[in-house]
Amino acid sequence: MPVYRHIYRPYSGRLTPAWSRSLVLTRYGLAEAWSSKITIALFTLCFLPVIVSLFGIYLVNNPLARVLLGAQRPQVFTIDAEFFLHDLQAQSWLALALASWVAPRLITFDLADNALPILLSHPISRFTYLLGKFLALFASLSVVTWIPCLLLFAYQGYSSPGAWASAHLGIAGGLFLGAVLWITLLSLLGLALSSWVKLRVVATGVIFAAVFVPAGVGAVVSAVLRTRWGFLLNVPVMMTLLWQRLLDAPGISGADLPTGAILLTLLLVCCVCLGVLNARIRAREVVHG
Repeated sequence: MPVYRHIYRPYSGRLTPAWSRSLVLTRYGLAEAWSSKITIALFTLCFLPVIVSLFGIYLVNNPLARVLLGAQRPQVFTIDAEFFLHDLQAQSWLALALASWVAPRLITFDLADNALPILLSHPISRFTYLLGKFLALFASLSVVTWIPCLLLFAYQGYSSPGAWASAHLGIAGGLFLGAVLWITLLSLLGLALSSWVKLRVVATGVIFAAVFVPAGVGAVVSAVLRTRWGFLLNVPVMMTLLWQRLLDAPGISGADLPTGAILLTLLLVCCVCLGVLNARIRAREVVHG
């Protein structure tokens, strides 16, 4: 049939509710992120510390298992706030590796293929687009951070002969809040840096560099000027201090930063990331000749 004989009319079907449109982008973002075998390999690697910790909890709470393994002491180690702090640290730094790989896959391809004008021509806003990508990355990192940590906490409460869980609810709250703060920072940082680098492999390296290069600069500043404020550039130190205080675990000597200063620095970084995304995610690209 010739084109001029087609009768064009507006779409009259059911529209997707505005509040759920970001979830469509989340669903396709998750499908894109998890279509890579490297993502599956990183995801599997993230659960190795969880398996080790699970075995440790079983060993502590099972005298027969300790006898069979030839353990001489009645208790090999203690399941306390420090134990869960190590779990949270291990899962969080593995989450950094996962975020460095997944974040560029969520947004770099759209920029490299100039797909943003097409996506934003649909009834979705820039906020909806970014929210959908953020939720996809946040959900992926949740599976390897606070969810396995809380499952370990629940297993310890189940295995312990006494009312352990009710007496240590503060640890569960610290695990959840500490992990959520970390993966929120990782998600915003990963998306912001990926929006400026169109090459996926380069974007992965830039995300790692954004965390560890300022950490080295902060360590040099603290050593040369003999001040603790240089650690505000050191994300690993800041997050470790914050996790220790949330879980009420032993602290780091020589890096006593106020909690308010740490939270303010993290908030500032998140605001800068949002500003970068606001400047980069546009329906059109201006080329200066």
